[in-house]
Amino acid sequence: MDQLAIAERRSLRRKLSFWRVIALVFLVAVGFALYRVTLGSTGGLTVPHVAQIRISGMITDDRELLERLDRIAKNDQVKGLIVSISSPGGTTYGGERIFKAIRHVAETKPVVSDVRTLAASAGYMIATAADYIVAGESSITGSIGVIFQYPQVDEVMKKIGVSLEEIKSAPLKAEPSPFHPASEDAKTMIRNMVMDSYAWFVDLVADRRKLPRDEVLKLADGTIFTGRQALQVKLVDKLGGDEDIRTYLKGRGVSEDLPVIEWKDDSSSSSFFFSRAMVTVMRLTGLDQALSPAALQFLGADKLFLDGLVSVWQVGQQ
Repeated sequence: MDQLAIAERRSLRRKLSFWRVIALVFLVAVGFALYRVTLGSTGGLTVPHVAQIRISGMITDDRELLERLDRIAKNDQVKGLIVSISSPGGTTYGGERIFKAIRHVAETKPVVSDVRTLAASAGYMIATAADYIVAGESSITGSIGVIFQYPQVDEVMKKIGVSLEEIKSAPLKAEPSPFHPASEDAKTMIRNMVMDSYAWFVDLVADRRKLPRDEVLKLADGTIFTGRQALQVKLVDKLGGDEDIRTYLKGRGVSEDLPVIEWKDDSSSSSFFFSRAMVTVMRLTGLDQALSPAALQFLGADKLFLDGLVSVWQVGQQ
């Protein structure tokens, strides 16, 4: 091959590289434009859809989640809400705030609670905020009750020769203390506080589940239930999954053709702005199918999608 041909090839490669960069920039720009068009300033989609939020882990007074629920309540394009719960519970106050926020959404839109692996204690409290509760047969729920725990380190302090002196304005100030056993008066104070919150929780379940209070009291001894057991005692409405949720929403006038869009924490998803935009572009243009592993197998590209080493608790769907 002569020098002229080599030079022409190099020139052609440079031109191809240039146009590849231009094409990539164009796709990113289109993705950005689509992102701006499809997402409103409040972070919610501006097309009719069913919103979904996920509540997992320990429940706390989550300001971001409360604000997200408020945006969902105010967004006219949201036609329904699915609350997917996987939580062992958390603070009673945190559950109360989220419960009230979901009830605010339910004033104008149908809401379904989707009980996943676990929705116990404050997790179940939140589930009752929905108009309808769907659980799996082996989901764990219930645990209706309130607990107050505090550590005791006075024995350890005695062993290491450390003591704590205190002067208080009244005997019950700063009780209970981890530095000395609680007095009977302090225990009574705490017990009264726990039982007051417990009574509120029981009344809430009785009201939301339309059950006699005496019947709820029998269930509210801290017992946890499988989905099958919860259905028998009327703590949930249906055993099933996504299809059952959409069937219920259809009965409430929400079209099955509407997409389900997850409303995520803005702070956790903003860093993936361009990736989400590109995914939108590829889906709209059909490139996601054209570039799928199955479509590229004839080129041997399936080897690129081979999983590396995995260490999981359960193999398969996650």
